[in-house]
Amino acid sequence: MNREEMINSIQMQQSWDVVIIGGGASGLGAAIEATSRGYKTLLLEQHDFTKGTSSRSTKLVHGGVRYLAQRNIPLVFEALRERGLLYKNAPHLVFDLSLIIPAYSWWGIVFYTVGLTVYDLLARKLSFGRSLPQSKKKTLLKLPTLRSKNLRGGVLYHDGQFDDSRMGINMAQTIFDHGGTAVNYMKVTNLLKDEGKISRVVVIDQESERQYEIKSKVVVNATGVFVDNILQQDNPEAKDIVQPSQGIHLVLNKEFLPSTYGLMIPKTPDGRVLFILPWHDKVILGTTDVPIESASMEPLATDEEVDLILETASRYLRKVPKRSDVKSMFAGLRPLAATEEGEKTKEISRGHKIYESDSGLVTIIGGKWTTYRQMGQEVITRAAKVAGLVTKKSITRTLHIHGYQKDRDSSSPLRMYGADEVKIKKLISDDAGCKEWVSEELQIIKAQVVWAVRFEYARTIEDVLARRTRALFLDATESIRIAPKVADILASELDYPNGWKEAQVEAFKEIASHYLISNISNE
Repeated sequence: MNREEMINSIQMQQSWDVVIIGGGASGLGAAIEATSRGYKTLLLEQHDFTKGTSSRSTKLVHGGVRYLAQRNIPLVFEALRERGLLYKNAPHLVFDLSLIIPAYSWWGIVFYTVGLTVYDLLARKLSFGRSLPQSKKKTLLKLPTLRSKNLRGGVLYHDGQFDDSRMGINMAQTIFDHGGTAVNYMKVTNLLKDEGKISRVVVIDQESERQYEIKSKVVVNATGVFVDNILQQDNPEAKDIVQPSQGIHLVLNKEFLPSTYGLMIPKTPDGRVLFILPWHDKVILGTTDVPIESASMEPLATDEEVDLILETASRYLRKVPKRSDVKSMFAGLRPLAATEEGEKTKEISRGHKIYESDSGLVTIIGGKWTTYRQMGQEVITRAAKVAGLVTKKSITRTLHIHGYQKDRDSSSPLRMYGADEVKIKKLISDDAGCKEWVSEELQIIKAQVVWAVRFEYARTIEDVLARRTRALFLDATESIRIAPKVADILASELDYPNGWKEAQVEAFKEIASHYLISNISNE
């Protein structure tokens, strides 16, 4: 599977049943749904798969404890069901994570135990395990760096953890596995109509600058925080339906939480929850929830957001994290439904909504990673009706994601590749040079870069270091250091011209600078 093959598919296919715009969680999920039903499906992404919001999550597959507190029982019930299905369909990427809510009063232990027992009951047979109160001693054994003063104990509960952009790449491969087509760096520039109904999309290949006019029976707008741009291509007078909300995360070395357990802080000063979680041998802290005026591909963390996370974490951790301890920081935008006046973003439901325009354009907004499958099922059912396609039953509840492997070796640095791990090892056996370190610190070898280019659509240094591996999200400085090595491999594999490497390294450094804490003032 490679990009050139997908471009050829576009040229050969005269008409599609479904064209999906957007290569994030909702677009990829919709494309899997459409393809697995047997519809001729094309997904177009203007940048790289999961470039935006879908690579910048808190890395949890969860029902939403906070939504339970808001009494949004239907959303929690749906998310818990989908959490269980995702765990079954992608066990190489999704696994059980035990989290602890610390309690500094006896009443807190009772309160959280009761609430989380309801959480377990809503999961039914798809529960990850029972929530249990913990003594002070047990809590500190599981979270040794937790502040102990006035601690009464805690409550342990279970949720899922995953690697979001690795999931996105495997989903793109799943589309291919089932006969669909998904292409990155293909930007939709216009929607063309016949008798008032969208019948074609105009798209430009960002690499070759070649333009294509693609026929489709229905178009799905799954562009996340950018859905309004597509809606206004369709109808210049269309009102905005999305209010972007920004959340940031900070990444620290594991010494701040040397544990396999996660910490959930139930209430921050701004009324949200804060997670401190083990992830890829680092610790991730997040997130915030700040409304912003407009969306961008590379949103920037603010002083206030960084201070909020560090200050909240310092109340709970014995080793107080400072700005100088941050290895990487990243910001993401949530595509929330536009707010009513005075409504706060943290109070808006994370449920999804589907809109149908007069032109037949079908748009989906909201939702979250955990519920991507349900979102895809609903939006393709609506799109099939709009297009007059033959009704076909969804099979995605039991559809395995590419790389499916039930028994993974948790100690292997290649474990996130699942069933593809054996193929990467074959690369190494065929070429001993593929075993060379790109970054020993981050446990990245040359074979992973080669694999990313040949089989995972990677085209740039950023594709490899931000999403095929998670280097940029784990250590921005180390990522900048190894960028020239990655560029050498890319240039060789893709036969890029002289001068590409230098320009590409500089472009990556510019992007990576957004992940460096030193670029935020207020030291």
